[in-house]
Amino acid sequence: MSQREALLKLKDFIQQQIFGQEYLIERMLITLLAGGHLLVEGAPGLAKTKAIRAMANGIEAEFQRIQFTPDLLPADITGTEIYRPETASFSFQQGPIFNHLVLADEINRAPAKVQSALLESMAEQQVSVGRATYPLPELFMVMATQNPIEQEGTYPLPEAQLDRFLMHARIGFPDAGLERQILHFARGEAQGQEPVIQQPVSQQEILAARQEVLALYMADAVEEYLIQLIMATRRPGEYHEQLAEWIELGASPRATIALDRCARAHAWLAGRDFVSPEDVQAVVHDVLRHRLLLSFEAEANGIDSDQAITLLLDSVAVV
Repeated sequence: MSQREALLKLKDFIQQQIFGQEYLIERMLITLLAGGHLLVEGAPGLAKTKAIRAMANGIEAEFQRIQFTPDLLPADITGTEIYRPETASFSFQQGPIFNHLVLADEINRAPAKVQSALLESMAEQQVSVGRATYPLPELFMVMATQNPIEQEGTYPLPEAQLDRFLMHARIGFPDAGLERQILHFARGEAQGQEPVIQQPVSQQEILAARQEVLALYMADAVEEYLIQLIMATRRPGEYHEQLAEWIELGASPRATIALDRCARAHAWLAGRDFVSPEDVQAVVHDVLRHRLLLSFEAEANGIDSDQAITLLLDSVAVV
């Protein structure tokens, strides 16, 4: 079985349990293949936790959920030094971050120090305690969720820290037909009828798939188109007068790298051996949504980053 077949079987396995969230499932797989981290925004009860748990069940990997609360401490995530009286010495006890797949549930409910501890681990893929540094697993992905409907008792992530996330996905409610499927599945699940994957995807297969994604062919014209999209966020006046009024600060080089890797992963999942402009367009909203700083005038007029990105796509021609 090829790496692509293994990942597509994983996708099917997740879709057997998560209905109406194909967009979220695809973004999770793209993030996994691109070696990044995912921020998901949506109302409670939309199967965000269940989705990543289902993905973890389909992979030979360890999963850990962390519920973020205002009283959480950085050591609750990274781990801490424990005194052993029998040896009169300290030893490091690993925290929940030392797993392959980590769900940071309601990340905006924790204070800045806790958010920073998580994001530092995401960026450096290691944890430093005192003078010692402990590496995190090679296969390591964080999916963080935040609830957009409640502001009281929350600590919004600063823009600079949001940049650490490869993608920012927004999900909504399912329609009536999907709601019925969810209801029937929940009844069956309560009776012990739960799908089981025949052969979980190994970590080696995922790491090999990442190399295939990086090796995918990208024409110079597609690469130029990708770069021009990023340049248009930094010099919007050269592309569209309205963009200049809406965008206060553009995307960093980290966004260029993220857009490249996500477009490659999107093309690879679709079964292509090359990256097209359509692959770039398919992921650009998720890659730039949390990286653009809009002007006061744009926010005052009810303009959000998605509208700015849509105008960006209309303003930059495919080479």
